[in-house]
Amino acid sequence: MDHVSSRIEQWHRELPDVDTAGMAILGRMRWITLQARPEIEAVFARHGLDTGEFDVLSTLLRAGPPYRLRPTELFRSLMISSGGLTARLDRLAGRGLITRAEASRDKRSLPVELTVQGRALVEAAFREDMLVERKLIAGLSDNDRSQLAKLLERLALIIGPAAEERGQSEPD
Repeated sequence: MDHVSSRIEQWHRELPDVDTAGMAILGRMRWITLQARPEIEAVFARHGLDTGEFDVLSTLLRAGPPYRLRPTELFRSLMISSGGLTARLDRLAGRGLITRAEASRDKRSLPVELTVQGRALVEAAFREDMLVERKLIAGLSDNDRSQLAKLLERLALIIGPAAEERGQSEPD
């Protein structure tokens, strides 16, 4: 029995009329995420990145050649404040991982482009991240992983529209 089962059992004893099906799923998803984050964030740290910086670089890489987006496109994709994005972009540009044209006063319209160095770094970090995540799910069979992924995708598609209405977005 895991800790969520124990909590559900306690709630059923105290409030037997309350449906705890959401806790059985969402509580476990939250716990799993909290357990996995430190190991994943350690991967980014080994590459000199924090999670937010990795998110920017990986979004640019996933955009495909020429690995360039406008800050407003990044802002929409990452769903962070414009100030938070500007700070990330400044740090990444200062390290030579992205470039930004300097021709305009409005930095929101200046394309942000992944440099060769930035691409190499984010590719290496992503590859290592996927190895860590593969290790974390190694106890599941291929069939279990496939079924779980499909069920989580279905749940994401159900929850997603309501989250978008509240002004939230999907994670990177």
